[in-house]
Amino acid sequence: MTKRRGYALVATLTAVVVLISTVIYLAFSGGDSRDTTISAGPSPQGSADRAAAGSWVGTWATAPAGAGPRPGAGFAGRTLRNVVHTSVGGTSARITLSNLFGTRPLTISHASIALASAPSNPTARPDSLRRLTFGGQPRAVIPAGGQIVSDSVRVDVPADADLLVSTYSPTPSGPVTYHPHARQISYVANGDQTQNPRGDTYTEQSPYWRYLTAVDVLTREASGSVVVIGDSLTDGVTSTLGANARWTDVLADRLREEAGAPRLGVLNEGISGNQLIPGGQFKAAGPSGVSRFERDVLSRTGVRSVVVVLGVNDLLRNPRYADADRLLEAMRELTRQAHARGLRVTGATLMPFNGHRGYRPHLDQLRRTINAEIRSGRVFDSVVDFDRALRDPYAPDRLREPYDSGDHLHPSDAGYRKMAEAFNLSHLRGSAPAEL
Repeated sequence: MTKRRGYALVATLTAVVVLISTVIYLAFSGGDSRDTTISAGPSPQGSADRAAAGSWVGTWATAPAGAGPRPGAGFAGRTLRNVVHTSVGGTSARITLSNLFGTRPLTISHASIALASAPSNPTARPDSLRRLTFGGQPRAVIPAGGQIVSDSVRVDVPADADLLVSTYSPTPSGPVTYHPHARQISYVANGDQTQNPRGDTYTEQSPYWRYLTAVDVLTREASGSVVVIGDSLTDGVTSTLGANARWTDVLADRLREEAGAPRLGVLNEGISGNQLIPGGQFKAAGPSGVSRFERDVLSRTGVRSVVVVLGVNDLLRNPRYADADRLLEAMRELTRQAHARGLRVTGATLMPFNGHRGYRPHLDQLRRTINAEIRSGRVFDSVVDFDRALRDPYAPDRLREPYDSGDHLHPSDAGYRKMAEAFNLSHLRGSAPAEL
């Protein structure tokens, strides 16, 4: 072979190698550049930039509990300014609006989000006010029984801060989907005040959250959220109004501030009067825990761990029908549903209530039976022992006096703090479920 032919052969082989390498590179590098972390509409950033920005996590949520006390026109021609408190911060936000208990389509013509200028204050920081859109449009129509998620908007959302979420509905909407025991004052104004940062136009106060059921943030501060399903003990009905003194608020503080704690948002899905299972003599408040578990817990943004705090109302509201085996099986069913999603479940023991008007000795025995089984490890992956933390050591069928709000069922602010302190935070990391 001549030297010239040898050079030609080498050149040919080199070209083939380059061609094959190029095909392989294109096949593997260009096959899928979609970003699976962010799914809230278009973004000018590339996928690497978006991944670096963080992931979507729930910072606040509440459970829609029923149709509000204005069954007719709803809030036609008025602006609702809901005040909510964040658990984790982020660089962008989006909201969820619900018409679950509506009987006709709900039209929202304008909506906005902003930081409150001061705690529980309807005045927004002017530089923080952002108009919200839905599919790129300011107007959204939510069908009866439905919900809608807004587009994301860039806004710096601090942790442990109050947000103002304002919605304006121009037309009658019928029953208003709401959460009645907010323990937070929100506001109402005449006309479309969604873009007005001033609070003096909001002349009416409200103890409810209306339409709004979730706020998510794009964050690098947290890896996900812990979602709590519960009743009035989780709703915090006896906690100080506007002080964010529910036990879930204190838990959020611990997760954010304690060294070595998992960084998680906390979503409170408590409904006062809620039961674990449906049925009985009295109608429970809101859909039962079993029936709403998928909607209020498993479907929340970034859920990593679940806490179950239900069962007391099944005893108190239906004492003739209360059955420990049925309640324990319902708790296990929630655990099975969470395990199917790869989620770990922490379950709470039932706290004592002697002195409350609904107390009966046989109900306390059922409570003790349920607690013994929960502590055995055969119901949940891990246990938070609210009973042991708050009961009177000299009268274990009663709350300890400093932790009693006075009705012998619901805790004081000190009691709610003690509940949050009872958690082993490592149980909320969301690692693989245990074998029960």
